[in-house]
Amino acid sequence: MSLLQITGGRRLGGAIPIHGAKNSILPLLAATLLCHGETELHGCPRLSDVDSSLDILRHLGCRATQQGDVITVCADAPTKWDIPDDLMRRMRSSIVFFGAMTARLGQAQLSFPGGCELGPRPIDLHLAALRRLGAVIEEAHGRLHSTLPDGRFHGTTVPLSFPSVGATENTLLAAVTAEGTTTILGAAREPEIRDLADFLITCGAHIAFSEDGTITVDGVPELHGCVHTVIPDRIETATYMAATAVTGGTTVLSPVEPTHIASVIPVLEEAGCRVKTWERELLISAPTRLRRIRLVRTMPYPGFPTDAAAPLLAMSCVAEGASVFVETIFEGRYKYVDELRRLGAHIKTEGRIAVTEGVPRLQGAAVDCTDLRGGAALVVAALAAEGESTIGNLVHIDRGYEALDSVLQAAGAQIKRI
Repeated sequence: MSLLQITGGRRLGGAIPIHGAKNSILPLLAATLLCHGETELHGCPRLSDVDSSLDILRHLGCRATQQGDVITVCADAPTKWDIPDDLMRRMRSSIVFFGAMTARLGQAQLSFPGGCELGPRPIDLHLAALRRLGAVIEEAHGRLHSTLPDGRFHGTTVPLSFPSVGATENTLLAAVTAEGTTTILGAAREPEIRDLADFLITCGAHIAFSEDGTITVDGVPELHGCVHTVIPDRIETATYMAATAVTGGTTVLSPVEPTHIASVIPVLEEAGCRVKTWERELLISAPTRLRRIRLVRTMPYPGFPTDAAAPLLAMSCVAEGASVFVETIFEGRYKYVDELRRLGAHIKTEGRIAVTEGVPRLQGAAVDCTDLRGGAALVVAALAAEGESTIGNLVHIDRGYEALDSVLQAAGAQIKRI
C-alpha cells in the first residue's frame, strides 16, 4: 500500500504543468471505437482510469497503446461486444462505452459501472436516450444488454431532463453514425462535450451547436481516425490553484484554457488571491492569510464545477471567517469532511450545505481518501497543516491526477510517496 507523506508549511512557487483533461480523455477513448483506421490522441494524462479504458478497448479487440502523452488506437476489427465486470467496476465513466459499442457492434453487454461513491448517480438518462434512438435494452442480474433490431440507430429528438454530461456523451456517440438526424435538447455544455464533438467532427461527423445548448447531429455511415489534442484539465487547474492559495504561494500554471475556469477565478479572487491569465497561462499569487468565501454553489457548466468544490473547501479551512458551500449535483460529496476534521478543520454539514470556520492553522494527521476529489482536498489541507500528514487509499487520487506528488514536489512542497 502506498501513502503520501506531506510536511506542511512550504509555500508553492514556480511553474506547474497541467495535463490533459481526465473528463475528456475517457469519452474520447470510447469514441475511438467508432473510427475506422488509426487514431492518435495527444496530451493524454497517465491515469489509472485511462489504463482501464485502454484495457476495455483491448478486450474488445482494438489495438491500444500509450507512449508518454500519446495514445494510439486502431479499431478496424473489434471482435467482442461485452465488457467484463472487473473492468466495469474500476470506474464510473465506463458506461460511456455503451452507446459507442452498440453503434459500432450492433449490440453491447456490460454490468452497472463502479467508481467513486458520491450518492445516487442513476444511468436512467443514458438508457432512455439510447432507447429513443432505437436500442432494445434488457436489464437482468446486474447487467445491461443492448441490441439494434436492424443494426443501426435511428435519428430522433432526445430530450434530457437534466444536462447530464455522461448522457450527452452517450447520445452523441450513438447519434453520429445513426440513420437520419438527432436533436439533443437540454444537453450538457461542459468543455469536455465540445472537445468530444470537435474530435468526432474531425473524424467525419456532422455536429452543430445552437446558442440555447441544443445539439443537432446528422448521422454519417462511418467515421475515420484522426489526430487530436486533448484540452487541458480544468479541475486539475483548480486543484493546483487551491494548493497554491492555501500555502500563500505564487505559481504559473500552463497550459490552461481561462474560459473553462471562468467560474473558479472569481472565488480565488474573493479569497484574496491575485489571478492573471494569458492565452495559455495562469498566474496565481496568494496572500499570507486567505479571506472567507461567502458562497460557492456548484452548478452545471458554465456554473461552478462540482469537481472543483472539494479542493477549494479545503483551502477555505484556513481562511479568515466562515465560508459556505452548496452542492447541487451529487448528494454524497461530503464524505471527505470527516477526514478534514482529523486535520483540525472546523466544518459543519447539513444535507447539501457545508460551512467552514477558518482556523489559523491545521495539524498534521493520518487520513484516508474517500473519493477522487475528496483525496485532492486532503492533499490541499495537508500542505497547510503544521507537522506531518499521511494520506492513504491513493487509488482514488491516481484515477484523476498524474504524478501529483512529483508535480507538487517540483513546486516546493515537502511531499513524497512511500
